[in-house]
Amino acid sequence: MRLRPGIAAGHPATAEAGAEVLAEGGTAADAAVAASLASCAAEVVMTGLAGGGHALWWGEETGEATLLDFFVAVPGLGREPQGVELTQLQVPFGTELVHYAVGIGSCAVPGVPAGLDALWRRHGRLPWARLVEPAIRIAREGVRMPPAHAACLAMLAPVLTMREGAGLFAPGGNLLAPGDELRQPGLARALELLADEGGRSFYVGSLAGSLLELMDERGGLVTPEDLAAYRPRWCAPAQVRYGGRRVLTRGGLARLVPALERLPPLRGLASSDRALALVRALAGDDAEGHTTNLVAVDAEGNACALTTSLGLGSGDFLRGLEVHLNSMLGEADLLVGSLEPGERMASMMAPCAVVDDAGLELVGGAAGGTRLRSALTQVLAAILDEDLEPQEAVDRPRLHPAGDVIHLEPGFGEETVRALENQGKVVKLWPGRHHFFGGVSVASRSGAAADPRRSGAVRTPA
Repeated sequence: MRLRPGIAAGHPATAEAGAEVLAEGGTAADAAVAASLASCAAEVVMTGLAGGGHALWWGEETGEATLLDFFVAVPGLGREPQGVELTQLQVPFGTELVHYAVGIGSCAVPGVPAGLDALWRRHGRLPWARLVEPAIRIAREGVRMPPAHAACLAMLAPVLTMREGAGLFAPGGNLLAPGDELRQPGLARALELLADEGGRSFYVGSLAGSLLELMDERGGLVTPEDLAAYRPRWCAPAQVRYGGRRVLTRGGLARLVPALERLPPLRGLASSDRALALVRALAGDDAEGHTTNLVAVDAEGNACALTTSLGLGSGDFLRGLEVHLNSMLGEADLLVGSLEPGERMASMMAPCAVVDDAGLELVGGAAGGTRLRSALTQVLAAILDEDLEPQEAVDRPRLHPAGDVIHLEPGFGEETVRALENQGKVVKLWPGRHHFFGGVSVASRSGAAADPRRSGAVRTPA
């Protein structure tokens, strides 16, 4: 039995853009591209055109999955190495202050435009310009801020209102609140250039010119050679057996494979024992990041999971075009290895597909830095091992281990808290469901699910 056509994403407008394209006969790639572009207009506190990402494509006819790496690259080709001074910020996250480094020098080479272009060229069917239309409409006509996105905006206000973003996110001096309308006429102009010129606009076209002008003006690191050399990469996924199925996903910092390898069967365990098993499987350091994820399935059974991010965002916007730059070089947990110019930066993204003897059973992904792995592991275990329905699995309370501190959403009983404390853990109880615990989107044979922690939505083609 094939997965049902539809899309699950981190914002209603994002999901509607993908469903609109599916209704016109678009492939899962068309829907994912349109939805991702729409997310760059609707989910601007989570992602943007100048970010990077990873996608997983499932071809129903071939019965194979491939990964597309379009994450950001280290800048600096064509000139001598140079240092830059970053702006240091303390941003409130829940009850804690978290340190961040932003500014023009934190911007790595963007990958989103090239990646979406590559996905469309290989697996798309509809015209490129048609796929950009929903994003242009959202940017020009405006979009309401859902509660989860407004909460994230309030948290990130020190970054998002540093420069040009002040007029965008705090018009008249008042930060946008839930239900307020976000209008981005400059971003609409940027998307129109993208529609006319294709993904190349960000590398050798009009948008490249705007980006390089800003780099020269503010002392950024991205060079013309960086943009001209950037290429998305298709590659084979990593694999792990879990619950009698094959899980196909990314390796590297995603670390989903070792988490699933360590996870014992959870079916039938008491709540406290289940929590302890998850904590042992997910043990690792904490990190913060802002991402969004979507999954799309077409009428032929093809599927795509796609994750993108800006980091926090550098606080710099292309002049007159309202395109926020990424801050990946300021994300300490991504600064792995020698960071040679032209090389990809590391990423925690983990789009995945689950395959059984009958074919594709599930496609999914998550947002949320290292909580991405925690969130996705818990949802996969709930669906594949414990037989929960997708939305029930996504809605279920989550935990996240950060060293000896275990973060718990409401819904875990006192016996679970005691069991964790008896293991020497410090339990931090959150007062409500929170986007800290990641945002998961999945589609399975029994239906699709989107995460309420990110004001997500599921849509099917009309």
